[in-house]
Amino acid sequence: MDNENNMSFIKRKPVFSKKIRESAKGQECQVRIPGVCNFDPSTTVLAHVGRGSGISQKCDDIHATYACSHCHDAIDGRTSLGDQRLIRLNAYEGMLRTQVILLEEGLIEVPSACK
Repeated sequence: MDNENNMSFIKRKPVFSKKIRESAKGQECQVRIPGVCNFDPSTTVLAHVGRGSGISQKCDDIHATYACSHCHDAIDGRTSLGDQRLIRLNAYEGMLRTQVILLEEGLIEVPSACK
């Protein structure tokens, strides 16, 4: 296999951002798992949604969502509350909503393709 087809196996350090992590403080939970979410912004943290390139490795901070403590526990599997497929779906939808917030706050930038 060439390197282009084998990109998922290349080990690299995940991209961490102190500003993105700190931006989660006081935010509304973007995951909102029915019957799980505590809707308490004082418990919100940046919860990683995807997996990194290695075993037990976290993904980049842009692959994360603002999550309350209960939703974070569900995402990380520390609780058996809820259907795992629904938890994953809510986590990824939360990641999309979080990325919009990060774009609006200027914490992530996408170079414009149209000038």
